[in-house]
Amino acid sequence: MKILCVIDSLGSGGAQRQLVSLAIGFKEKGHEVSVLVYHDEDFFLADLSKLDIPVSIINENNYFLRIIKIRSFIRGGKYDGVLSFLEGVNFIVEISSFPFRKWKLIVGERSSNPNILTSFKLRAYRWFHFFADTVVANSHENVRIVRECNPWLGQDKLKVIYNQVDLKKWHYINTTKERKDDQFRLIVIANHQPLKNALGLIKAVNLLPDNIKNKLSVHWYGRQDTYEVKEAFLEAKNLLNEYKLESCVRFFLPNSDIHKIVQNFDALGLFSLYEGLPNTICEGMASGKPIVASAVSDIPIFIEEGVNGYLCDPHDLQSIANALAKVIETPKEMLNEMGIRNRKKAEIMFSEKETVTSYLNLFEK
Repeated sequence: MKILCVIDSLGSGGAQRQLVSLAIGFKEKGHEVSVLVYHDEDFFLADLSKLDIPVSIINENNYFLRIIKIRSFIRGGKYDGVLSFLEGVNFIVEISSFPFRKWKLIVGERSSNPNILTSFKLRAYRWFHFFADTVVANSHENVRIVRECNPWLGQDKLKVIYNQVDLKKWHYINTTKERKDDQFRLIVIANHQPLKNALGLIKAVNLLPDNIKNKLSVHWYGRQDTYEVKEAFLEAKNLLNEYKLESCVRFFLPNSDIHKIVQNFDALGLFSLYEGLPNTICEGMASGKPIVASAVSDIPIFIEEGVNGYLCDPHDLQSIANALAKVIETPKEMLNEMGIRNRKKAEIMFSEKETVTSYLNLFEK
């Protein structure tokens, strides 16, 4: 098959990571694959270049002209299948299929943003799913929101396919026994959008008793300087200074070797106000790390309190603080057992082979 994968950019986001992984998986299965973007960011470009997957960029700031150019590109490409991720991209690709098309069209829903249900624009995006063959969500919460926005959309068009993880790259190593000090190392991998709740985490850390707080070392890896996140990042930095927590919570830029860095930590955290299915949770599980996370979307399906991690209410600072205190006070042997359980779950739920095959089956259906 000749497959086109479409997304806004090749930046370091979770949706971009998933689309690139699928493009690579399709290519490894012997299909002719290319990628189309309209913002010139190249965090994942090297991954595609290794397999000679071509990337086309339509640099057009005028939104109307961008739609026209992308539509022309897709309709002239003689593709057998088109896959897109993210609501704005999905809208453009779905419009490009009107009034008729010869290719199979799969669009991916990646967000459980509750604002979708109150925004006319965001709800309207979902109305155009009538033009797609299949709407794939990465969580059951995504599906619920789509159905509420577009109750006339047939159930046969909606499918849940969980994120895929490179289980060789994100692998389990027992590092808990190597700790020579009492420091508890927690890693967060997320950009600094307000929804990722850095402010909530910092305020919760400040609530911890000193004897627990002094054991905690949080390293947050994520984008800091783009237009969408810069203001929130600076606000988080200022709050750290105000609470004098700079030695307890530290911020770092995205790192292409993050899968190696994770191995140096005792657990992985994510305290988002809402999510679809975050890659970082899946990858943390695959790396054999206990998870401390918000009880939002499908995360409680994967993380069982006290069994393979701890859950919290991201809107409740004391709830976040309690979850942090629990994981910090968990014995190292139990942390390792939690990590092993997560690795076993990841091998079943996030297999690359199964995910790629599921998408290809939809194209061939």
